[in-house]
Amino acid sequence: MAGLIPQSFIDDLLNRTDIVDVVSSRLQLKKTGKNYSACCPFHKEKTPSFSVSPDKQFYYCFGCGAGGNALGFIMDHDNLDFPQAVEELAKAAGMEVPHEQGVKGQKPRQPTDSPLYPLLTAAAEFYRQALKSHPTRKSAVDYLKGRGLSGEIARDFGLGFAPPGWDNLYKHLSSDTLQQKAMIDAGLLIENAETGKRYDRFRDRVMFPIRDSRGRVIAFGGRVLGDDKPKYLNSPETPVFHKGQELYGLFEARKYNRNLDEIIVVEGYMDVIALAQQGLRNAVATLGTATSEEHLKRLFRVVPNVLFCFDGDQAGRNAAWRALEAALSSLQDGRRARFLFLPEGEDPDTLVRSEGTDAFKARINQHAQPLADYFFEQLTKEADPRSLEGKAHMATLAAPLIDKVPGANLRTLMRQRLSEITGLNSEAVHQLVQSAPAEAPPSYDPNIDYDAIPDYADYQPHNAYEAQPEWTPKKAGGQKKWDKKPWDKKGKRPDFEPRGPRTPATVEPPTLTALRTLLHHPQLAAKVEDASQLAAEDHIYAQLLVSLLEALQKNPTLRSLQLIARWHGTEQGRLLRALAEKEWLIEADNLEQQFFDTITSLSARQRERSLEHLIRKERQTGLSAEEKVQLLNLLKRKVPAQTPTSTGA
Repeated sequence: MAGLIPQSFIDDLLNRTDIVDVVSSRLQLKKTGKNYSACCPFHKEKTPSFSVSPDKQFYYCFGCGAGGNALGFIMDHDNLDFPQAVEELAKAAGMEVPHEQGVKGQKPRQPTDSPLYPLLTAAAEFYRQALKSHPTRKSAVDYLKGRGLSGEIARDFGLGFAPPGWDNLYKHLSSDTLQQKAMIDAGLLIENAETGKRYDRFRDRVMFPIRDSRGRVIAFGGRVLGDDKPKYLNSPETPVFHKGQELYGLFEARKYNRNLDEIIVVEGYMDVIALAQQGLRNAVATLGTATSEEHLKRLFRVVPNVLFCFDGDQAGRNAAWRALEAALSSLQDGRRARFLFLPEGEDPDTLVRSEGTDAFKARINQHAQPLADYFFEQLTKEADPRSLEGKAHMATLAAPLIDKVPGANLRTLMRQRLSEITGLNSEAVHQLVQSAPAEAPPSYDPNIDYDAIPDYADYQPHNAYEAQPEWTPKKAGGQKKWDKKPWDKKGKRPDFEPRGPRTPATVEPPTLTALRTLLHHPQLAAKVEDASQLAAEDHIYAQLLVSLLEALQKNPTLRSLQLIARWHGTEQGRLLRALAEKEWLIEADNLEQQFFDTITSLSARQRERSLEHLIRKERQTGLSAEEKVQLLNLLKRKVPAQTPTSTGA
């Protein structure tokens, strides 16, 4: 097997390649000053926004954000993977590609795409065909018809049928022992630990394929048709399925409407599908778990508003409170969460079918509670504020929760409301937060050689980051003993030297942090809805971030080295290399929130700029029909830009 392509060869290849020659062999370029321009080959446009710089040896589209060097262009334009693109450029340059042999003991690189995906897709197709033609399908068909589902909805959600019997899927897919092992890993088969026999996990059930954000089948849910238990059965945790992060129906909702304003969170598969059948195609469900912070992060990256729709019984209200606690840390200003509790004995499925879509929408508008209202309502039940003891208890419960809210305006208003109820002033409320138990700091990792970590000296990007001087103790050992040291009458030690003024150090911009995170966690790119919305950001870091997002969304298998190679020989390439060497700066506990807060902030600011530009043009010269539509869409989705914070917003 061929080894890795040496980095030195890639460097030499790009040094011998002129990007203008590469692009002009595929596009008709026009000279515009020092650069060349053309209509972008990666998105539809009438006015050229695609620019090629011979001096900097890179291309960039100000319309969609595509960018990179000659290697990146070949990959995107010719739909080639990294080795193929290198081979193509080498052929044009008359060079032969060498390969390094793998180092002994070096772990092989893990593929980004798991072999479980095609296996799960094949299983989904088997279940769909069984619903259409299996001799025992009648019970499944009758069940779905009884729930009022149309063939269109069944098709959109990929509904299927697992026939009764122990080995239907086993016989259909298991070609050999290796394939059987993969089916076990995918959660499709179960192996008896005592006998070693293998059999289908799902039997005599209506099947609900669970898709990820890219539309790939990653798991299944099955609703029993007979008397078996449990009533609903989900796939187990697998390398591609983590139920605490996934939401059933999110892919389908986004596919149906890319401009969603609100998502409804319900409790089950059939609730999602029943609402879709009635025209409400913006519902999702957790997968047998409580609503988590990961769920809310994902939802708020898609929409600014979330509606929780739960049963009105105690179990439903308990689930709602857990959802509220999970939502607090995602409530930036401009985001909204509401709660709707249904009448006793009803769920979204039965209710929407009995009263109709319009009545259900009216119920939402009339009875859905804003999160803050529900928050104080529940705490009032928990701690009766009619007594001083109740007020004290309520303040103790509420203050730490309110402090989790990142939105400054909402947090201030909730504190004011708490002060009104309890009679405590803002200072006292703040003191309650300070006295709350602090979270434990991240532990030291003994497996990391901290002394071997490289310096940041290779790249200092435009005063964006200033390294702090390391603290060195004067002596190793225990604490100094001061009891025998003389002190003067003023309470000063004779050997005391006053500390000089602190030198302020600038903080690394959040965009750089987002770039570093993306380099080491490229899977995050798949979760960004529309990277091109940041393309007009007049900032080199933002442009680079968009380019990497676009590249990874087109080719999710790209690794850090390949991303850096797309910008070799440029200022951007040197920046990426410097950022890649500082993986240890990434805070694992907060990296995803930090990354998407930055994306949200850039997006909001760009929307504001576009809105201001169009309004100014409307007043001065008027707008075209296309620009009027753009302005209307921006006004509908207007979200105020967030002030950058330490979390990356």
